[in-house]
Amino acid sequence: QVHLVESGGDLVQPGGSLRLSCAASGAFFRLYTMAWYRQAPGTQRELVARITSGGSTIYADSVKGRFIISRTNAKNTVYLQMNSLKPDDTAVYYCNAAYVSGDYWGQGTQVTVSS
Repeated sequence: QVHLVESGGDLVQPGGSLRLSCAASGAFFRLYTMAWYRQAPGTQRELVARITSGGSTIYADSVKGRFIISRTNAKNTVYLQMNSLKPDDTAVYYCNAAYVSGDYWGQGTQVTVSS
């Protein structure tokens, strides 16, 4: 079992920045593929960014050039640096860990972009 705890969500003005963090349990964090998803009201959950154990990354087209996913294996933590935020980025952001033992989710953290 892998437990994930997100933090960093907040209310921010358009054009602002936030950094989300996700702390994971487990001795094999370095082997997990980690990802951030988001879900806005009335929409399906969508992939925002993913980082593999080897550090390869992919991004949704809507966030390319604005968001950066990174990980610090020594701290069992994955981050999502979000810049130039737009109202369309408003959603609950979820951390996901994928490993041979299964697929795991955090409880989510709310990001609201509004003036």
